[in-house]
Amino acid sequence: MTQFNPVDHPHRRFNPLTGQWILVSPHRAKRPWQGAQETPSSETLPQHDPDCFLCPGNTRVTGDINPDYKGTFVFTNDFAALMTDTPDAPQSDDPLLRCESARGTSRVICFSPDHSKTLPELSVEALTEVVKTWQEQTAELGQTYPWVQVFENKGAAMGCSNPHPHGQVWANSFMPNEVEREDRLQKAYYAEQQSSMLLDYVQRELADGSRTVVETEHWLAVVPYWAAWPFETLLLPKAHVLRLTDLSDAQRSDLALALKRLTSRYDNL
Repeated sequence: MTQFNPVDHPHRRFNPLTGQWILVSPHRAKRPWQGAQETPSSETLPQHDPDCFLCPGNTRVTGDINPDYKGTFVFTNDFAALMTDTPDAPQSDDPLLRCESARGTSRVICFSPDHSKTLPELSVEALTEVVKTWQEQTAELGQTYPWVQVFENKGAAMGCSNPHPHGQVWANSFMPNEVEREDRLQKAYYAEQQSSMLLDYVQRELADGSRTVVETEHWLAVVPYWAAWPFETLLLPKAHVLRLTDLSDAQRSDLALALKRLTSRYDNL
């Protein structure tokens, strides 16, 4: 029998963050492709779109008027997925059909007043202000909710309904499944290894280098060994940082640089 080669032979890879195995079939990358192919958009967007609900000075669907903002702008999502005043759901002992209330809030973060920009097209200084806004929102909402998450959905395929550069921050009254699992497994890893899982992983990737996408002074972005999706990346700090709000000024500015370089690669696909 031929010797196993992970480049040619099907195998499974373990994701220590989820405790699950990922099937890898590298030989299928050689198959011919006659499916859908995306063509890059050639559309040129204006700096200000009078019909955009997120541009400065425009009226949103609710009738609220956006201020003439110059940097970031945050407001409660007009169609928020979570509400702060959801009433308690009736208690049930049903082993199959269970329900419980979910409370929280979701806010929109406009990254820039310039409608034509994408995140990596912003300056490092402007991106640093975006990271500061993330920190402020996380600190504020974290006083009320156990989980706060900042993110950007980009492109129609991901459900983004507006091309204006923006993201969201969600605050939940509960821990999402993926977050609870990753937190639990990282604690178990620390109890067994007496070291941080992700810091150990950073050191392995720094030593290897073959999966590195972006490296800056304080941050490392890699295609994780256990990647399950095309173009999946994992952005990690090189030093032990518990929360976004704990970043030093140097780490925050360097995160802006890492995000600019990483998202530029996505934009250039």
